[in-house]
Amino acid sequence: MQDKISPIINSVAPVSRDSIAKIFSLVQYIDVKKGELIASVGRNNKLEYFLIDGICKSFLYTPEGEDVTISFFMSGSIISPSTTRNKEGKSILNIRALTDAELATIDAGAFENLMVEDLEIRHFGNTVLRNELMAKVQKEISMASMKGKDRLQLLRTNFPNIENLVPHTDIATYLGITPISLSRLRTQS
Repeated sequence: MQDKISPIINSVAPVSRDSIAKIFSLVQYIDVKKGELIASVGRNNKLEYFLIDGICKSFLYTPEGEDVTISFFMSGSIISPSTTRNKEGKSILNIRALTDAELATIDAGAFENLMVEDLEIRHFGNTVLRNELMAKVQKEISMASMKGKDRLQLLRTNFPNIENLVPHTDIATYLGITPISLSRLRTQS
C-alpha cells in the first residue's frame, strides 16, 4: 500500500526513510463516514491518528447538550496526540468526522516505544506535542483578546476554505460566537 503518512510526518519534522518505515510498520488505515465518532468522552482510546483525507473536529458537550468545537483537523494533519486527549486511557474529548475521512492509526503505546528507541521519531513526536500546545495557546489568546471578526480572519488563515466545507454552527462554536453573529461577520468581510 502506498505510504500516505510520510508527507504528513515530514511536514512536522524531517524523518529518515528507515524511521518512517518503523512507523509505517504499525499503521492501519481506516475509512470513517461523515458524522461518525472517532473518539468519545469516557471511552477507551489508545490510538494516534494521522488524517490522510477529510475534515474532523474535536468537541465537547455543554451541560445543555450542545456541542462546542474545540479544534478542526484538515487533510494531511495529525489529530491531537493521545497524551493530550486522554486521561488514564480514556478520551476526554469527542472527535467526529465532518466529512468522509481516511485515517491512519497507530497504537499509542507502540508509538511511544518507537519514540524511546528512535531519536528521529522522538523528535517528531515532541514536535507534534509542541505544535499542539502552541495551537491551543494561540486559540486561547485569540478567544481572550480578539474581536469576533479578527477570530474569523485567524480561522480563515489557519483553515483556508473551511467555511465552504463544514457546518457554520461548528465554526461559530469554535469562534465562541452565535451562528447569527457569524453570518453577520461573514457578510461584513
